[in-house]
Amino acid sequence: MMCTTCGCGGSEVKTEGHDHYEGNRRHRHGDESQPAHVHAPGMDGRRMVRIEQDILAKNQRHADANRRYLAERGIFALNLVSSPGSGKTTLLVRTVEALQHRLPVAVIEGDQQTGRDAERIRATGVTALQINTGKGCHLDAHMVGHALEQLQPAAGGVLFIENVGNLVCPAAFDLGESHKVVVLSVTEGEDKPLKYPDMFHAADLMLLNKVDLLPYLEFDVDVCIDYARRINPKLSILQVSALRGDGMTAWLDWIERGAGLASAAIR
Repeated sequence: MMCTTCGCGGSEVKTEGHDHYEGNRRHRHGDESQPAHVHAPGMDGRRMVRIEQDILAKNQRHADANRRYLAERGIFALNLVSSPGSGKTTLLVRTVEALQHRLPVAVIEGDQQTGRDAERIRATGVTALQINTGKGCHLDAHMVGHALEQLQPAAGGVLFIENVGNLVCPAAFDLGESHKVVVLSVTEGEDKPLKYPDMFHAADLMLLNKVDLLPYLEFDVDVCIDYARRINPKLSILQVSALRGDGMTAWLDWIERGAGLASAAIR
């Protein structure tokens, strides 16, 4: 995984209301003592492996802490991952609009630049916190841990984490979520699961979005599903259109079942 060896963009991360990452100063947090930024070019293989193991082990410690925090509060956390342009933010807006009067809902938004996605979520009335990753192409568990401290999501609710648009690196980073949900749109081609297998292997649910466009495209849904299940036979798949509403009831039911189980676990 290229991100586990390059440590991309760590010094440029900005979380709203929190300047922990700004500048190039070393940041100490708990057991951290090394700057995150390392480079792969010119490095021998064994050292690259050690660095990758260290980065993922550090991330896993933060992810485990996030998972404990969420479990103690009965919060059902979903990490939404996709390539850019899948319609992930539109899907999320429609989702929080439908859920916010049934369950406590909060959102962590990940993007390289701008706060546009968080603004779209807040316009619905739902609380959202933006993390800008700078040159980084994924969220990590440390970033999400800080966001949780600030966001303080309500117990018994749902937390959506919209990851940076990228079907490669987010697959390697556990954020402490309950599930990774991969969003694939019918405008992207049926073979995305074969091209980016790690992401589809890591996900528990695939949302095939923009199905309202199928009459205008040469996209074979059955072939796409077959490719996805070759990578991950246990992958659940729902076909949705965030724009027209197709499949949204099944998606919302899936979320509410998960939220109910998470909440029941702390009673």
